[in-house]
Amino acid sequence: MGEAALMTSKSPPESRSDKLEEVVPVGLKANKEAIDFLASIEPEELQMCVFADSLVTVSHTGRELGEFAITIQLKQYCQEDCFLVYANSHGMIDDIPCGTSIMAYISMKLETLEQHHHEYVKRVCVCGGGNNSWMVACERGGAKILCNKLKYSLQEKKKQSFSFEWSSLEGFVSEAANLLILRVLARRGAVPENMVFLSFDTETRIATSTYKELGQWSQTIGNEMVEMYGIERTVQSEHDDEVPTTWQCAFLCDGHMATRVQVGSPITMKMLQLPVPVEPVEEAAAKPTFEKKSLNWEEDLQLYSRYLDRKEELKANHATYIRHHPELKALLSDFLQFLLLRKPHDIPTFAAEYFAPFASQSPPGPSFRSSNKSSPFRSSTL
Repeated sequence: MGEAALMTSKSPPESRSDKLEEVVPVGLKANKEAIDFLASIEPEELQMCVFADSLVTVSHTGRELGEFAITIQLKQYCQEDCFLVYANSHGMIDDIPCGTSIMAYISMKLETLEQHHHEYVKRVCVCGGGNNSWMVACERGGAKILCNKLKYSLQEKKKQSFSFEWSSLEGFVSEAANLLILRVLARRGAVPENMVFLSFDTETRIATSTYKELGQWSQTIGNEMVEMYGIERTVQSEHDDEVPTTWQCAFLCDGHMATRVQVGSPITMKMLQLPVPVEPVEEAAAKPTFEKKSLNWEEDLQLYSRYLDRKEELKANHATYIRHHPELKALLSDFLQFLLLRKPHDIPTFAAEYFAPFASQSPPGPSFRSSNKSSPFRSSTL
């Protein structure tokens, strides 16, 4: 993931180069250590990673350039329990606005069900340059993972669709799933050796990714000295035109990210204020059970007294309402008089037809229909 966040850009001209979906073969494989590690993570362990991180982006001189935020929540995807991962960063690099946004649904097995990745670089150039933006949307569809890639600038718009066989992606870790894995590793305080996962490189091609432990050290955040645990992640493409991408992150013992830097980048992301520690949720003690006892409220003086008070309160309230609405007595008196004159067999239907004209949404018409016409209120004639 690059070092910035989602920004809406204007659509470029419709000059585009579209390709039909192609199935891309996968020549790389994750190793046994990586697959065993993924299998070792329990859902309860992942649920301890459900919290938010907020960092600021600063230059090497300490100038604040932007923000970086990660939020992980428990959600459902197609009636399946999963994690909603949202990462967003935005800032300035060499006075050029840029950003990255990732939104994904990750299963309890750390499989990527759906991911949307958007990056942008906004340039202002008198020689005709402009905004560059690229988006990749991936979705698990049956036995495949489908990808739609859109890359556009002011000059052109290119769209590409391709897919990978899911059976060939065992040990695949998306950018969103990586954020969960980093929190798990930080909470464990250990990184297993020789783990090789599959991932995407910057061109959405299958690459390998590895993790490395950077050790522990103390660092001041705010006014407190806290222990840090460092983890390095590297994505290595098999293509010669792609240089390895490496991130170095430091975490608190509960999994909160304290610092993050992409090797070679002039900016650093860091925590300015300590968050509330993530604590395990204790199971609630079993509620005591009590036998139900029969209660004759009329013999209970306190309950009977409350009943009488409430009864008088309601009677007074109703009497007040009737005094303020004298039309109520006239309306009911007219209805009762008309009812006794007609003496219908179906009183509910008669009442429905009588009061229908008073409805605000009732269409204009006679109060009573003739008996030889159908009525939505009646099943028989009056």
